[in-house]
Amino acid sequence: MTSQSIAKNLIYHRKSQGYSQEELSKRTNVTLRTIQRIENAEVNPHLNTVKLLAAALDIEVEELLPLQNPKQETIRKKWLLLLHATPMLGMFIPACNVLIPLFLWIHKREDNPIYDMHGRKIINFHITAILLVVLSFVSLITIQKWGFFIFISTIPLCIAIVIFNIIYALQKGKCFYPLSIPFLRSKAIKTVGLLMILAISGSCISQPQQMVERLDGSTIHKDSISAKINLLMNEAKVQGMAVALFNKKQPVYVNVNGYKNFPEKLVLTDSTNIYGASLSKAVFSILVMKLVEDKVIDLDTPLESYLPKKIYEYKALTRWHDDFSDLEADSLYHKITARMCLAHTTGFPNWRFFESDRKLRVNFEPGSQYHYSGEGFVYLQVVLERITGKGLEELAQELIFQPLGMDDSSYQWQPRFAKDFTYGHLKDGSLYEKDIDNEPRSGSTLETTATDYIRFLTAVLNQELLSEVSYNHIFSPQIRIRSLKHFGPDSKTITARYNTINLSCGLGWLNFTTPYGKGVSKGGHGDGFQHYSILFPDVGKGMLIMTNSDNGEGIYKQLLEYALGDTFTPWEWAGYIPYDQEQ
Repeated sequence: MTSQSIAKNLIYHRKSQGYSQEELSKRTNVTLRTIQRIENAEVNPHLNTVKLLAAALDIEVEELLPLQNPKQETIRKKWLLLLHATPMLGMFIPACNVLIPLFLWIHKREDNPIYDMHGRKIINFHITAILLVVLSFVSLITIQKWGFFIFISTIPLCIAIVIFNIIYALQKGKCFYPLSIPFLRSKAIKTVGLLMILAISGSCISQPQQMVERLDGSTIHKDSISAKINLLMNEAKVQGMAVALFNKKQPVYVNVNGYKNFPEKLVLTDSTNIYGASLSKAVFSILVMKLVEDKVIDLDTPLESYLPKKIYEYKALTRWHDDFSDLEADSLYHKITARMCLAHTTGFPNWRFFESDRKLRVNFEPGSQYHYSGEGFVYLQVVLERITGKGLEELAQELIFQPLGMDDSSYQWQPRFAKDFTYGHLKDGSLYEKDIDNEPRSGSTLETTATDYIRFLTAVLNQELLSEVSYNHIFSPQIRIRSLKHFGPDSKTITARYNTINLSCGLGWLNFTTPYGKGVSKGGHGDGFQHYSILFPDVGKGMLIMTNSDNGEGIYKQLLEYALGDTFTPWEWAGYIPYDQEQ
């Protein structure tokens, strides 16, 4: 599918209905800039964005996204056959004419707009058919002569319509179900339709959608997870938290609980702005690899070689993070590459202000050992900004946020976030002052929401934005980690404790081995904000925990084990000491 075809279709439908780009933007909450980029064929929009546009234009999604891939055509016919033909089982098993297409529709509707459209029409027809059969039976009892004719003709008529649509769908890719009541389309009676579906299916299914599958294949009820979250939050005094679980590369459980302002009891929601701390680095790693794919930069070329002059010769444009004047006397920094920055092997400290004299320096041979460094990420950011002529925020919006529909994410505080944001909380529940004065930094300043970051992790699991090769590179070990602890004095103590999981650093993400394939994780830690994400790409599972509390890390171990079955996260190394073990 090409961006040109999407652009032409959007322009045609927008103009045919007399909307300007500004009017369409207001009707959809899709930014004007995004609409302009779509119509200029500069970007392939995310499916959620296309759905918003189609809904505003009152057209089907597939009218914006025509199918053009021959291989996709073959797959489509197979699923169309299943959707249209399986309801025939309803002749032998009651309610299966609705339940089976319903399950297929739920499973396939996100894969291709054609499945969504056909599935809704099929379900609408078969719910209507059940009503017609009931009414025909009533007519048999109450209407003389004609009642019998109506009764014996209803089922054959429905069968004939089904057979016609099986042939029509396979030959033309279209369907026509007369007499259908649009339960799954009309807003006025959508609720009634869904209630009818539940009434029909309630006695036949055990609601498997209420279960979450853990790593070992065991399942747990969503209500149990919610109860565990409430218990842990209360016992550990975590003021607010968002949790998401992933099965089959999709979010299957989301729970946002607690407060964004505990003293005032203001409720946290999935659209509340949350400071992302070092989750920033995970997003930046995808951005960098996109530029690697576009051949803007190479992972193993010394970064300074991309610049026309020495990095320390540039005048700082920010208050401090692009000031590299301290490196003029340094003899090692010129060896640093993008790979070293992403793998935390630059030799830079985490931040320059942790040094006794607050000066930036390289403390060991670049590439030789692991030492977590936000400065390394910022150094790579500044070089990329000078190469591309674009700031970090512009690059992130163009390459990550807009394509994924992360409309509430930014590397810099935006005034619109003020209407709904969460404070960070100290251990006693009091508030940190909200920092809204940060300049964009790749390692630390992400502002996001639970919904947006779930979108990001979903895209990573489904290998969106980048090729499979690039994701494999990001999630491949770059250097082994042999320290006893991540931070503090024990970070210099060598141990074999984590050899069994091959604890390593990939490109921006931690990496370790498990019986279920590699585990890749990224955490975030700031004043009043403690986050953790863990993905198992080989099995399509994972978990996100975002908290606005200095007590947040104290519940990671129990929650990961209970909800996901993750006993592999090296919580001791990371310093995630359980709240009931703290001294």
